[in-house]
Amino acid sequence: MSLLITHSLDDIKAPVENELKQFNSFFKDAMRSSVSLVDTIARYIVKQKGKRIRPIVVFLAAKTCGTINESTYRGATLVEILHTATLVHDDVVDDSDTRRGLASINAVWKNKIAVLMGDYLLSTGLMISLKHNDVYFLKTVSDSVRRMSEGEILQIQKSRELNIDEPTYLKIISNKTASLLSTCSEIGAASTTDDSAQRLLMKNFGENVGMAFQIRDDILDYTSRKSILGKPIGGDMKEKKITLPLIHALIQAQKKDSRRVLKIIKNGASGKNVEYVVDFVQQNGGIQYAEKRAKEYGDQARECLKPFADSDAKHSLEVFIDFVMEREK
Repeated sequence: MSLLITHSLDDIKAPVENELKQFNSFFKDAMRSSVSLVDTIARYIVKQKGKRIRPIVVFLAAKTCGTINESTYRGATLVEILHTATLVHDDVVDDSDTRRGLASINAVWKNKIAVLMGDYLLSTGLMISLKHNDVYFLKTVSDSVRRMSEGEILQIQKSRELNIDEPTYLKIISNKTASLLSTCSEIGAASTTDDSAQRLLMKNFGENVGMAFQIRDDILDYTSRKSILGKPIGGDMKEKKITLPLIHALIQAQKKDSRRVLKIIKNGASGKNVEYVVDFVQQNGGIQYAEKRAKEYGDQARECLKPFADSDAKHSLEVFIDFVMEREK
């Protein structure tokens, strides 16, 4: 039976609504450049405003641990700029023509400009931290960038070899997805408290939510017409990405059936072959197993929040876990 989403991002961000409005101006100012083309592209990026999930997590984590201050805004700006830079680079790598309903940077200004713009964004974020001596932020974000790059490269390698197992899959999504949400919650905490235990709890909260988030999205690739990232059903298998639902199904199924599915993916799944693989995953318990693993990570995230004093911000972080677990598109 499908779940109904009972929580929205509007509900989740309510405790930091005013801070997010101020953040939008802070972010816009940080993106400005004296070079006209860079400034034009930066304004175009700002217009592609997404859900702002990462700044929301920064502010909620900060408010759960203490009082939001100017360094919180710098931290939120840093992670949003980093996230934007990775999206710009991803669109080049994936040869994507659109982003958030608008033409992608590479589609409008071509790949060379897009790559350089991504580099500009990364350096801009780092300079914001250097200017204010936010060494902790720099260390945290630099580690996140390293992990994201390693995760992406490992996934490409395994997509070519088609020999991914569950531990490798978990390592990939930890690096690619969970690392940035972990950075958001850790930076938020670091902006309002010097308590290393609280910072670690928030870091682990973000890591576990990120793991649940990605597993849930990988489930949606087999169960929904479109996932939260806008991918059509079967998008991962068409890109030869083997995710947790399929990994488990391949282990559970008879070897001859598993070999057939791997052959389909190797040759580029399309049309009825996509439907065949989707049915294969569902019939061999891949969806149920992945849902169980996602729930485990969601439960671990909830445990990380227990030591914090009750507040509207903490409650919103708890609701964010529900939001991740309940969404169906």
